[in-house]
Amino acid sequence: MFYGQYEHALDAKDRVIIPSKFREIFKEHFTEKFFITRGLDRCLFVFTEEDWRSQERRFSEIPFTIEDSRKFNRILFSGASEVLCDKQGRILVPEYLKSYAEIKQDVVIIGVSNRIEIWAKEKWQGFVKNNLDSYESLAERLIQPKPKSAS
Repeated sequence: MFYGQYEHALDAKDRVIIPSKFREIFKEHFTEKFFITRGLDRCLFVFTEEDWRSQERRFSEIPFTIEDSRKFNRILFSGASEVLCDKQGRILVPEYLKSYAEIKQDVVIIGVSNRIEIWAKEKWQGFVKNNLDSYESLAERLIQPKPKSAS
């Protein structure tokens, strides 16, 4: 659903413009409300309301009696903020999320299928630099060929 990479900058009020291609997808799916929260690898995750509710159900099924579940859910959900795009397609990035993702000014917004990620530009460049060479080996480890059916 969301694909590509776009560079933007926060404005003076800590708002970032959502790429127009992503806003078109929102309109097609009648999406107005989003959730932004702490992501992994020090980026921010942005989910449509529908995908957020799906994640919420999934994570609420993990028993809270498991310590790692409690830690993860506390960090994820306490960091969540409901946001709406303004008429110019901007969303507000709360200060605590800006701090978490180490965003100063320039950001890279990427589409990762069902979610959007917002990265500090320097963090994204470092991530790509450190991981691009392992792309093929990651694919080999993660994508298993389908077994051939017996004829």
